[in-house]
Order: sequence, then C-alpha cells, then structure tokens
Amino acid sequence: MAVNLTLGAVFGSELLGTALLIVLGTGVVANVLLKGSKGFDGGWLLINVGWGFGVLAGVYAAFKSGGHLNPAVTVGILVSGADEYAPGVPVGAASTLAYVSGQFAGAFLGACATYVAYKNHFDAEADDNKKLWVFSTAPQIRNYGWNFLTEVIATFVLVMVVLSLGHTPNTPGPIAAALLVVGIGASLGGPTGYAINPARDLGPRIAHALLVAPRRVTVPIGAAGTAASSSEVLTAAEPVRGRASSDWAYSWVPVAGPLVGAVLAGLLAPVVL
Repeated sequence: MAVNLTLGAVFGSELLGTALLIVLGTGVVANVLLKGSKGFDGGWLLINVGWGFGVLAGVYAAFKSGGHLNPAVTVGILVSGADEYAPGVPVGAASTLAYVSGQFAGAFLGACATYVAYKNHFDAEADDNKKLWVFSTAPQIRNYGWNFLTEVIATFVLVMVVLSLGHTPNTPGPIAAALLVVGIGASLGGPTGYAINPARDLGPRIAHALLVAPRRVTVPIGAAGTAASSSEVLTAAEPVRGRASSDWAYSWVPVAGPLVGAVLAGLLAPVVL
C-alpha cells in the first residue's frame, strides 16, 4: 500500500529531479554553443537527445513524487480531475504548491550548476545571445502571438501523452517520457526552442540574470574623462559596469504558453483517454 508522502518529501523529490533535468539540458546547450567546448557546433539533434536524457535522469531521481519536473505536467494532472499526483500524494492546493515550488527551485539550481561547470567557456564566449540561449529559450522569428501558440501546441502534445501513459499497460515510463521530449524537440522545437515547461525557462533565466548578465564592457573615454564623442580624440578605454539582456520581454511566452497547453490537454484527456 502506498505511503503518504510529506509535502517536504514532494518538494525535495521535485527539486532534485528538476535540477538534474536542467543541468543536463542546459549543459548540452552549453556544450553545443559555447566557444571552445568539445561538443561545439554539435547540432540541434544533439541538443534534443541531451534534453531527452535529462528527462530520463530527472524522472528516475524524482520517483517518489512521480517525476513531474514541470508545472505544466502538474497543472495538466490537476485539471484532468485526478485524485492523486502520484501514489500517496493527494491532489490539493498544498501539494500543488509543493510540486511547483520544488520545480522552480530545482530549475534555478540546475542552471547554476551548469554555469559553474562551464564558467571558463562563458568567460571565453563573446556572444551574449549564446550565453542567454544556454539558459532560456528564444524564438527564431519573434512574433509573440505565434510563438505563444507554438508553445501551446508543443506542451499540449507533451501533457496529453504523459496523461495517456497512465492508461497504457507495460509502459516503459521514464524512457517513454524521454523519447517524447526528443520527438517534440525534433518536430516542434524549431520556432521557439520548445520550452514546454515554465520552470525550465524561468528558473534558468533568473540564474542568467544573476550570474551572467552582469558583465564588464569597455567604453571609450575622452580627454575630459567623459564618454567620447565622434569628434574627440580617444585617449583611453575604461571598463565600466553594464548588463547583458535576459530578454524579459519574451519571458512570458514560455510560461503562459505551456500552462495553456497543459490546461487544454488536462480538460480533453478525460474525454478521449
């Protein structure tokens, strides 16, 4: 018989699993994008596979709580009318908060671990966009409405299939979830980078804002000690404090899109499954 888990155990399980998901997921992006890495320019499929293995590791590690690792999955289960999030974890406001808070905290910590692992490569990389893309998703063609719909569709696929796994006999479980994420990335990831997980994007984006965005930039200094104009003879260059963008203008898309997709899947699942 299943033993009821404490909310602390749920929080810790989701934190651990999501941290492992994110350190392997953002880690593979860093490996492919950052200057001097051994996996540099490894391509989109390597990124897809890396995220899939991140899901595999995270779901296995978070077995106590069911390995949601994603607020969209938690919301999809909630909306579907399920009685439990996992064996021994009844659906409720407190348990929902434990899942979601653990997921966001784990995502932040996993991204911080990736930063530590690739610190030398972040320092060597001059392209601020590549540094940001390690942590967060970004659209190839920026159109907020269409980007939002892409995330809705991709997350609908994710949550609908995850919910269907509970009705499938002899399911391979974490392996099926991992392959699903690889497939979503390969098929639907091109337009937006397939966040399909609010914690996956927001937690690492906060880590980027705290760890990577503050940086030193060199600004030409005129003879009078002020920023030089084009007519002045530049006599020096002084490092001053600046910030790289964490693209907060786009950050709502990979949060709101997955949540809407999850709600739609959760509402439809009891009808079709």
